[in-house]
Amino acid sequence: MLEITGGGSTNDRPGLDLVAVLDVSGSMGGEKIAKVKTAMLFMIYKLSPIDRLSVVTFESGAKRLCPLRQITENSQKELENLINGLNASGGTNITAGLQTGLKVINDRSLSGGRSVGIMLMSDGEQNVGGDAAKVPVGNVPVHTFGFGTDQDPVVLKAIADNSIEGTFSDVQNMDNLSIAFSQCLAGLLTLVVEDLRLKVIRYEDESTIEQVIAGSYPQSKDNANGSVTVTFGGLYAKEVRKVIVDLLLPAVTQEREADVLQITYSYSFQGSPFEANPATITVRRTGKFAEQQERPEVKIEETRLRIVNVIKARKMAEKNELRNARDKLVEAQNSLGDVDDKSNPMVEMLASELQQLLKMMESQKIYEKQGRPFALSSETSHDRQRFTTRGDQEEGPRPFATPRMDKYLEQARSFNKEPSKPPPSVDEDVQEEITANPLAPVIGAINYYLQLAIKCLLAIEKIINRGL
Repeated sequence: MLEITGGGSTNDRPGLDLVAVLDVSGSMGGEKIAKVKTAMLFMIYKLSPIDRLSVVTFESGAKRLCPLRQITENSQKELENLINGLNASGGTNITAGLQTGLKVINDRSLSGGRSVGIMLMSDGEQNVGGDAAKVPVGNVPVHTFGFGTDQDPVVLKAIADNSIEGTFSDVQNMDNLSIAFSQCLAGLLTLVVEDLRLKVIRYEDESTIEQVIAGSYPQSKDNANGSVTVTFGGLYAKEVRKVIVDLLLPAVTQEREADVLQITYSYSFQGSPFEANPATITVRRTGKFAEQQERPEVKIEETRLRIVNVIKARKMAEKNELRNARDKLVEAQNSLGDVDDKSNPMVEMLASELQQLLKMMESQKIYEKQGRPFALSSETSHDRQRFTTRGDQEEGPRPFATPRMDKYLEQARSFNKEPSKPPPSVDEDVQEEITANPLAPVIGAINYYLQLAIKCLLAIEKIINRGL
């Protein structure tokens, strides 16, 4: 297993160009639009002078309410007035909203060394315009939010999936929109690297790469040199990417050291590229079968991947096969009983997810209103190894959440209670973290360490018998 972890807090982050694409259709009237205003004000207060914000709204059509505005004291007040003036009416044209948001990003005259992101929120099914799931988004991260119980989670997840690192969050509880926005913003404001790529290369005659498991991130293979490259896109501070590489090793007749895998990674930071020196995995080959104890962290990751495949049993529920889907979830629950470290946070999280899904599959109606968006949000979170908001759950395990996300969770809760009291700015957050850990800025943009679990797809004695 290979593991990449983003570095800690730094005040040397790229400026963020953020576009908020907001549904203001007729169904967003009343309390919903009020919650959107609160969530947007939280974001406006968090941004700093190196950041820029544009607001796009959509109903039957789409409108850019303002271009990318640098965040200053004056622009904050102007943006606040703009948000407070939002009204709800018309149909739901998600396609127009997304296209308008992408145009804001693509038409920038100042883009060098800056990070980008689109946050798109909708509470209903698209009933005007084309299919938003078919809109090409290029390299722009698009994070979508399904608001309420009448959302279209399938389309919103598809939009997020079209971008390399986009996510879909399910916000069924209206009071949680500020929290959901805060979690996404916490990531975008702690971007430590962009265009992160991990490359693994086999050693000829010593190993064969059978498969690389890295969620839904794109992979490219070069059969000529036996390499596989995984493209992750951006990585947030303290965010982790785990990759399992399955190697097939040939039989040996005598004991010796063998180089079996070469690993390297590359990324860019504020437009400057970086490529690491290759690292080599060397193992001791004995030519004898020996039962090896698998590392605990590898077993936990394999358990997570197995449970994720079970969560995708929601496809049975889509066919009205609720009983079969529930049986699969119960089997997965029982399998967690065989895990050695049941107190591991990931194991606790998986158990909680399975229990939530079982409740949401008590009937077809409950599944379609609550279970489907919850399951789709869970899938995107696991596939991206990135936190997403799911359902109306506020407490309990928070898979893939970073320290900054935990901090913004509390700030958003406080802001919901007292909207007249602005939260600390991102600059104040960074200063607080650096004061607590003065060495964080000099550790480097990315911490890279390798953990190896060579898993032959067949038992070693079978490999030897095949004469490989």
